[in-house]
Amino acid sequence: MFVPVMVACLSLAATQDVPSGPKVGEKVPALKVFAVAGSVENQEVDYTAERKEKPTLYVFVKSKEGGIPEGGRPAGRFMRELDKVVKDTSTDAYIVAVWLTDDEQKTKDYLPRFQMSLKLENTGLTLHPGPISGPADWGINPDAHVTVVIAAKGKVAMNFGYMSLNETDVPKVQEALKKAVDAK
Repeated sequence: MFVPVMVACLSLAATQDVPSGPKVGEKVPALKVFAVAGSVENQEVDYTAERKEKPTLYVFVKSKEGGIPEGGRPAGRFMRELDKVVKDTSTDAYIVAVWLTDDEQKTKDYLPRFQMSLKLENTGLTLHPGPISGPADWGINPDAHVTVVIAAKGKVAMNFGYMSLNETDVPKVQEALKKAVDAK
């Protein structure tokens, strides 16, 4: 009887949120990525410079072989639902999804298929080649499968690190975005 309880506790601990992303209140760090799909395509872009003070959700997705998200289909459902609700919160809001990959070409090939499958309308799909830990200034936790950083008015308003997630996590992110947009 003791062993199943211990296994259940370990399973619960493995899915809890982890700290990830830059500190709340900090200036949003530069983010140079290769844009594959969205408002910018097939070129390197610094999304922080492009988005400036507009509300932006930076979603860092740790990928495994071939660009597939670590979180699998649940991460895809999260992205699709987040894409649907972001414009309900602010017409200026946009999602910049950054695939953290060590296989640049396979990820470039995968992201258009991901876009075609989910039909994202408010999301730019990008990749950050190099260390799977992401851009140095962003403080991405290597244990997080997905990190969401909410930025508004050029500052980090909130961040979430997930080891496991799905579309049921979207309302918490949407509420944090709404607070950031409404803050004076």
